[in-house]
Amino acid sequence: MMDWTDRHCRYFHRLLAPSALLYTEMVTAAALTHGDVQRLLEFNETEHPVVLQIGGNDPVMMADAARMGFEAGYDAVNINVGCPSDRVQSGAFGACLMLQPNTVAACYRAMADAVPIPVTVKSRIGVDDHDSETFLETFVQTLADAGCTRFDIHARIAILKGLSPKENRTIPPLNYPRVYALKKRHPALSIHINGGITSATDMQEHLRHVDGAMIGREAYQNPYALTRFEAVLGGGHLAPAREHVVAQMQHYTDAQLASGRVQLKHIVRHMLGLFNGLPGARQWRRTLSEQSHREDADSGLLQRALLAREEAARSVA
Repeated sequence: MMDWTDRHCRYFHRLLAPSALLYTEMVTAAALTHGDVQRLLEFNETEHPVVLQIGGNDPVMMADAARMGFEAGYDAVNINVGCPSDRVQSGAFGACLMLQPNTVAACYRAMADAVPIPVTVKSRIGVDDHDSETFLETFVQTLADAGCTRFDIHARIAILKGLSPKENRTIPPLNYPRVYALKKRHPALSIHINGGITSATDMQEHLRHVDGAMIGREAYQNPYALTRFEAVLGGGHLAPAREHVVAQMQHYTDAQLASGRVQLKHIVRHMLGLFNGLPGARQWRRTLSEQSHREDADSGLLQRALLAREEAARSVA
């Protein structure tokens, strides 16, 4: 979810799913070592519980990154061993690190020694020709021997040669039974499944076999679906009206624009799918997309887009 689940997106998603565990987009340990730490790790207190996802392969640097995350207030840190992008591969981390479980284990141990918060691992079920239960078992067992107890597993292999990151999210077939079998062999580990989950019914089925489910693309493309997933979590929260969420985001947007560091387009891009499936959804998306780039754009655009959607919905009716 690089370039997607930034802090504005997470604030928006928290309004829809009060009980969910939110993850940041992946931040590299090198960026934290050499970049603007305050900007990279900034988040809103309402996001809790929130996990910092880190990419890298150097135990010392990863430990330093974990320490920065802890000091910034994150509730946990996660080692990304699942991203298949070219730029991640060129840095020798992400999904290609599944081929080096001992390196990942060394990073885990260094991070776990550095911080008192949980350190978890996100991976695929395999990489390229390494597509077997044995490969996944070896990877997980190596990390479990190092002390890791929670794994978020995307139930697809990563094909690093020949597929783009986008294609890697859809073309390799899903293999949920492999993740279920892993949990059956390791009942003491916390196993959370990811990949292709689009409905509350899907989630309920997965929870019969594993400990949790991670939602990615569906949460971003159809954000109101988070209210249905929230209901499965049993948090007891009533689904907020979409209009109420818009009003809350307008208050948030006012505060962000007042800082002088944020442009409206960086916030509203995450909200385009809020009315998906309802009359007038196209007008909502169009209004936000066409007008949020204007220099004089402000939070009032959200209300104008809402009125435009309602008018379009009435004309359809």
